[in-house]
Amino acid sequence: MDTPLHPKRLSSQALLAASAVTLSVLSVPGVAQAQQSSSAELPIAVQMYTLRDFGNLEEQLAAVNRAGISAIETVGTQEVSAEELNALLEEHALEVISSHVQLDDLRNRLDETVAFNQAVGNDTLTVPYLAEDARPSDAEGWQALGEELGDIAAELDAEGLRLAYHNHDFEMEVYDDKTALEHLFDAAGSDLLAELDLAWIARGGFDPAEYVTRFDGQLFAVHAKDNAPEGSAEEEGGFATLGKGVLDWDAILPAIEAADVEWYIIEHDMPLDAEAVITEGNSFLQEKLTALREE
Repeated sequence: MDTPLHPKRLSSQALLAASAVTLSVLSVPGVAQAQQSSSAELPIAVQMYTLRDFGNLEEQLAAVNRAGISAIETVGTQEVSAEELNALLEEHALEVISSHVQLDDLRNRLDETVAFNQAVGNDTLTVPYLAEDARPSDAEGWQALGEELGDIAAELDAEGLRLAYHNHDFEMEVYDDKTALEHLFDAAGSDLLAELDLAWIARGGFDPAEYVTRFDGQLFAVHAKDNAPEGSAEEEGGFATLGKGVLDWDAILPAIEAADVEWYIIEHDMPLDAEAVITEGNSFLQEKLTALREE
């Protein structure tokens, strides 16, 4: 199935917001240069889970705009109606490029889920997480889940939507020389897309730069996320601001680019300062990706 790129919109509001960063953020190397670059040229978004504790939804979306980013991945409906979300998206010059939708909603509330996402202009639904009691325990179980997701992807395709799957570390468990995630994708077929969380891949014992190559042609997005040095940043779940952790981005980013990724989605699971995390993360990606694409 074709996976068309989503062109990003950048309004005058977003351009103004991109320059309105705090002095502390501007002190980060490369920030000023990166903020001058139009984010319309680079497919960078924010996973709204990062901002869940940052005030109300309007305040969260305003922070995304101030960070110079014009695309978001929602957490379900964000607990608002499609009409309310559309009004806020317009106010803050944002678009929805994906939504994290629980597997139970895909199984039991597919029509309502499709209707909401079509109403807000989103065409990609992503399975975000499996509760522990829902995780298969062998290769056959992961293959069966993959077949089910392939069937759901086919249903969504008929409605003009796509289905993706987001990993954590438990999908890095190996059965018969393949990770659980690979068993799932092998069984699902080409309609299922991958949203690879780079920090969780590393926590699962794999090199993200190598692992992303296994999904060439199906790589919808990566969750651009960093791990802090072992034993540090415990108050932030061991995660770090993008580019300030231990992941080797000079190896990872070229591999992602070669795999024809559609979106880089900034995420941090437990940020102390969510706005700084997304602003600095955007600046880091702007600088690195601009340099890569000019080579």
